[in-house]
Amino acid sequence: MSGIRVLVGTRKGAFLLHADGHRESWQITGPLFGGWEIHHVAGSPADPDRLFAAQSNGWFGQIVQRSDDGGRSWETVGNDFSYTGDPGTHLFYDGTPRPWTFARVWNLTPSADDPDTLYAGVEDAALFRSTDGGQHWTELDGLRGHDSGPSWAPGAGGLCLHTILLHPDPSRMLVAISAAGVFATEDAGVSWQPANRGLRSEFMPEPETEVGHCVHKLAQHPSRPDVVFMQKHWDIMRSDDGGGSWREISGNLPSDFGFPIGVHAHEPDTVYVVPITSDEQHYPPDGRLRVYRSRTGGDEWEALTEGLPQANCYVNVLRDAMAVDQMDPCGIYVGTTGGQVYVSPDGGDHWTTIVRDLPAVLSVEVQSLP
Repeated sequence: MSGIRVLVGTRKGAFLLHADGHRESWQITGPLFGGWEIHHVAGSPADPDRLFAAQSNGWFGQIVQRSDDGGRSWETVGNDFSYTGDPGTHLFYDGTPRPWTFARVWNLTPSADDPDTLYAGVEDAALFRSTDGGQHWTELDGLRGHDSGPSWAPGAGGLCLHTILLHPDPSRMLVAISAAGVFATEDAGVSWQPANRGLRSEFMPEPETEVGHCVHKLAQHPSRPDVVFMQKHWDIMRSDDGGGSWREISGNLPSDFGFPIGVHAHEPDTVYVVPITSDEQHYPPDGRLRVYRSRTGGDEWEALTEGLPQANCYVNVLRDAMAVDQMDPCGIYVGTTGGQVYVSPDGGDHWTTIVRDLPAVLSVEVQSLP
């Protein structure tokens, strides 16, 4: 039976969680890079032995690590994240101009079919590509060079490009930036256009502005890449035209504020979110950790609670801390700021704890193993 490797990035290192296809007994490896913030760990869909990790430290800065043996050994690869030309300025929190400054890698997204090609979303918001396994990076500067670029301002977590959705058509891609919104390309990253029509942010001076929305996460099913789901700073949204337009699907959720969003591996209309109380109270409503599932592509949601703490629970689930596997039945994974990693091996009906008391979980990804 094939196996599973769960890749967990935390504030104090990375952890690899291994199980067979039953997902009942787990082996824990880590911490790798102990004491370092590992903002994202990603595995190549084209090579199960190739892993990448975005490692950062306030003293030593940003480092990208690569493993070619499933995490047993690692090497430092390229860190040449330089903005193209004169980077100019963007807006700071108070609306004053600030120079573009590279701070960290938020997201690493490997190509589906080439283990040497991957993309990096960084702070301050920019998109980079490597075609040699992370050794060298080139900015796709048409994104940051968009006419709206100088008006981009950070959200509470910084001006970060946190989501990269690769389309089966290699010329198409969507990215999400906090707090600029969604941008789309149809020419492999040469030029970009805002993809925010239908978004409304009441806290902004112009609620329906073209650029400036705080998007928390995007998700899609590979069989329907033009159907995209969004967790926004308030509101769950859906697009049926690849980001061309959006409509709200928050429905009967107890709160439509949260960070992650995911789609079932085999059911494109089954969507998962983790509501939290508000943008000030980053913990579950009523102190009960509940994952919510919609089997209808939104609007109608059900609480999934069995095996999750339903009293005195005040953790958060960050934007990259939810993942799904490709098993049948599909497994759902959630990591918390309290250091717990939960799995539901039956699509959300029942949950068990894989590991407790890790450092705060920043990211969760899943690799299928032969």
